[in-house]
Amino acid sequence: MRAASDTPGILPAIARLDIAGVTADSRHVVPGDLFAALPGARVDGRSFIAEAVKRGAVAILAPPGTPWPDGVPQRPIIFDPEPRRCLARIAAVLAGPQPKTVVAVTGTNGKTSTVEFTRQLWASAGRKAASLGTLGVIAPGFDTGSGLTTPDPVSLAETLAGLARHGINHAAMEASSHGLDQFRLDGVRLAAAAMTNLTRDHLDYHGTLEAYRQAKLRLFETLLPEGAPVVAHTATDSVTLEALRQIAQRRRLDLRTVGEDGDGIRLLDARPRPDGQDLSILAHGRRCDVVLNLPGRFQADNALVAAALTDSLGLSDALDRLPLLQGVRGRMECAARLPNGAVAYVDYAHTPDALERLLMALRPHTAGRLHVVFGAGGDRDRGKRPLMGQAASRLADVAIVTDDNPRSEDPATIRAAILAACPGATEIGDRTKAIETALNALAAGDVLVVAGKGHEQGQIVAGTVLPFDDVTVIRRLAGLEPRA
Repeated sequence: MRAASDTPGILPAIARLDIAGVTADSRHVVPGDLFAALPGARVDGRSFIAEAVKRGAVAILAPPGTPWPDGVPQRPIIFDPEPRRCLARIAAVLAGPQPKTVVAVTGTNGKTSTVEFTRQLWASAGRKAASLGTLGVIAPGFDTGSGLTTPDPVSLAETLAGLARHGINHAAMEASSHGLDQFRLDGVRLAAAAMTNLTRDHLDYHGTLEAYRQAKLRLFETLLPEGAPVVAHTATDSVTLEALRQIAQRRRLDLRTVGEDGDGIRLLDARPRPDGQDLSILAHGRRCDVVLNLPGRFQADNALVAAALTDSLGLSDALDRLPLLQGVRGRMECAARLPNGAVAYVDYAHTPDALERLLMALRPHTAGRLHVVFGAGGDRDRGKRPLMGQAASRLADVAIVTDDNPRSEDPATIRAAILAACPGATEIGDRTKAIETALNALAAGDVLVVAGKGHEQGQIVAGTVLPFDDVTVIRRLAGLEPRA
């Protein structure tokens, strides 16, 4: 293992050990590994020290006070008050060099699109680039793999090192509140970061909106090096934006804002077209007009954050490259155009704010009636269900409430919570039947959006993942060819 001096923050005691690998899953331990015995909400990793040693662990990482199990051969045990953070840093050292330029994007909505737009902007300039997050790894020569907003620190370190070995020197990644709170990004060497927005989400995990906000802000308070560029959209709530300004001032971060009141990139006007929008922008003291071949105002927001990020790191013509951007899977994805001119979209919107922004974004592109099919996930923040119902009732002309991923909950109970705040909506629990009903009701000039699952390929019902893809279902019901 490298000397401690090469790895700031890694304990000298760890650096002296001859460690081949690291894992927090005792089932994956192989001889020569360090086993991170991490306490968790559901499983306590300290209970598996004996199994890890039996499988060949040469050392243990654990929080202070962890007892050594009786009858187990002694191994060096490294105590650290934040073992998850220590794990992330060790994993980064063992995995090897990362891409030279890595940026992280956090926020409630827009992370996936923003990191993928960032990748596309770099790629259009001839730079080998990757995006990592909910859609997996998107990079030349790489399998997409399974998508996690922020992977575990060992997988993340190995992925970044693998990208670097393949000559990919630019990477944009999503930073979830869970990942930030659990120190998963603490081994990543970041060059810049962005905040898209912050609205209610994941309160089942964080408990309060303030705790959720602090988890997001940790990216800027702790993980970014001092003086690094930061991009924030002005649509971010005033409390979060002010906190970010204070962090930037204290740590000398180069904060640039984007949006209607942006000081880095100011959006002067956005004029919708059937297949996109025309943007008027003020940046670097000059006004320019940009064609964005993506419908929806929030698509413009995400694209401008990506442009500001890449510009802050030297891509001076980022705005000129915006017309080259292509849509992101499951994010206002056009699934079908019917013979009568009606259009059906699929989007991942699964929070009240995201659903509201989605419907508001589609309204200017709707000549007739705006239809929405949506639900809410089970075993998640129950308080957002009526808020989603209110958004649909207020902003859509026709609403159908269906099942999303009910998980272990009773689907009818979830639907009832939404319907209580969405008078006039139709209840159809079967998601396929709900989509079929909505498609059959579309007239010329109408727009349908099926919200909540986006890119997902399955529906989680009572612990079972059933194959389900909204776009494929729409195209099949519309009599179109299945998606390749």
